[in-house]
Amino acid sequence: MIVTTHPDFSPSRIAILGGGPGGYEAAMVAASLGAKVTIIERAGLGGSAVLTDVVPSKTLIATADLMTRVAEAGELGVKFDVDGGDVVPVMRADLKHINHRLLNLARKQSSDINDALVQQNVRILIGTGKLLDNHTIEVTTVDGVETVEADAILLTVGAHPRELPTAKPDGDRILNWAQIYNLDELPEELIVVGSGVTGAEFASAYNGLGSKVTLISSRERVLPGSDVDAAEVLEEVFERRGVRVLSQSRAESVERTDDGVVVTLSDGSKVTGSHCLVCVGSIPNTAGIGLEEAGVAVSESGHVKVDGVSRTTAPNIYAAGDCTGVLALASVAAMQGRIAIAHILGDSVTPLKLHQVASNIFTSPEIASVGVSEAEVQSGKYQGDVIKLSLRSNARAKMRNTRDGFVKIIARKGSGTVIGGVVCGPNASELIFPIAIAVKQKLHVDDVASTFTVYPSLTGSISEAARRLHVHM
Repeated sequence: MIVTTHPDFSPSRIAILGGGPGGYEAAMVAASLGAKVTIIERAGLGGSAVLTDVVPSKTLIATADLMTRVAEAGELGVKFDVDGGDVVPVMRADLKHINHRLLNLARKQSSDINDALVQQNVRILIGTGKLLDNHTIEVTTVDGVETVEADAILLTVGAHPRELPTAKPDGDRILNWAQIYNLDELPEELIVVGSGVTGAEFASAYNGLGSKVTLISSRERVLPGSDVDAAEVLEEVFERRGVRVLSQSRAESVERTDDGVVVTLSDGSKVTGSHCLVCVGSIPNTAGIGLEEAGVAVSESGHVKVDGVSRTTAPNIYAAGDCTGVLALASVAAMQGRIAIAHILGDSVTPLKLHQVASNIFTSPEIASVGVSEAEVQSGKYQGDVIKLSLRSNARAKMRNTRDGFVKIIARKGSGTVIGGVVCGPNASELIFPIAIAVKQKLHVDDVASTFTVYPSLTGSISEAARRLHVHM
């Protein structure tokens, strides 16, 4: 479906509340199309995705991943010698340096975004904004209060970590994911509450950095919303690398002790550690910004209600990103923002299609997915054939000593069109792209199978999986 606005209507003034991926991407597009754009951001361009969430966490994970690969390099014949002695070298994570680097990198990325917006003549206001109506935002800055008038408004206000009333973060021993980068010393025993994407990523990362990690999961397995086979691989890796997973265990409270923390579970048992990281979801930043006054409807969870082209229930007001609750991914926020601008400015626009969204979980191994899931095939929602190939049979994986992971492709039964896929393994975030292209472009498995891959390469398993699906047609 293609949606268009009236061709004679082209708003010249666009105000964007929030400078995260949904906001700054939208601002770039709007400015390039000739609109007069004002972006309002209270912390810094890039929002939490750049400053406290995605960029810092994935930088931390990159260091942990390198340490993990080095720790397992012995099987590749890599040895470490100490000149003049029999001392065995010990690898150690300098967390103060790591956190200093990742926070600097985040600030640099934010600065680069700021500079790019300035070059596009986007006006940047650092302050907090509140809707007065569907054309006006009141902005409070260090210099006072200013009113911004606009023909159209885009809300990209993001979300913040949800807290448990019995586990209040103190920024020292009890932490949320925005506070954990303040640590100078590696936690000796880190307890992670929550086994969703954020909890699993930090558990994997700190295990790689050298912490003793306990992961408390209220569900039967980690990553309850993800591919079952991938979650099982990650649990096996966690067990092998010493991560303690307490499944079907709910944290009731987290308290400070003299030298650490104690987590009390719902069955009354207690888990002790040096630090606790609480990862129990997020809350949209929609309270107190004038949504009701402007006629913007929100769900019971506080998320802004939007349609496929990012429109809210209020005329001239759009929304994008985590505040909409669609999918908490920077790529989705950016796409929602770009779609909103195209619709505002009268461009032809294709509504957001969630089944085309590729996502990745940055654990070790990584888990990437796109399109229809195997669970949806098993439930009967889709008719499909599924092929899974272990990376253990891949020549490149053997060379790299990769023992864990697989490639999975799902094709529509009868037609052979690629409708989904999963990659579990190193660099899955990169390897999912060819499958995402196949899903987006409705390619046949034979199209994928007949495309040359490099030998040896991990992508060879994608081609091989597609080849095996041919015989199922």
